[in-house]
Amino acid sequence: MSAERVLADAVLAGVRDALGDQVNGVFDGPAVKASAPWIELGPIVAADWSTKDKPGREVRLVLTVRDRADAPARTHALAAAAGGAVEAVPRDLSGWRIASCVFVRARVSGARPGEWAATVEYQIRVLAV
Repeated sequence: MSAERVLADAVLAGVRDALGDQVNGVFDGPAVKASAPWIELGPIVAADWSTKDKPGREVRLVLTVRDRADAPARTHALAAAAGGAVEAVPRDLSGWRIASCVFVRARVSGARPGEWAATVEYQIRVLAV
């Protein structure tokens, strides 16, 4: 299985385990029907990070917390917890090993009054085992 898919599955499982009781769903892509708050795995961008003798990938992934509230306090807390779940993903995955997991950026914004979105982005490097 591709590094991107294996990593996405591990991240989704980790976020579900860590935040499943605090959100109304953790989705692999945009949620079709969900009530706030929920988390969705957004764009995954991968580049080659191979060595002389092992395939590797540098993967950038984005988690988005969608929320509805008067203030963004819960959105901030859920985004921080989602980031913590990414950082806690086990290093040994099916056919791959995480070599590094680096926080890139976070952003909280309000598209309309009472609607909040928080994104957390990570750069994760994996090597085939």
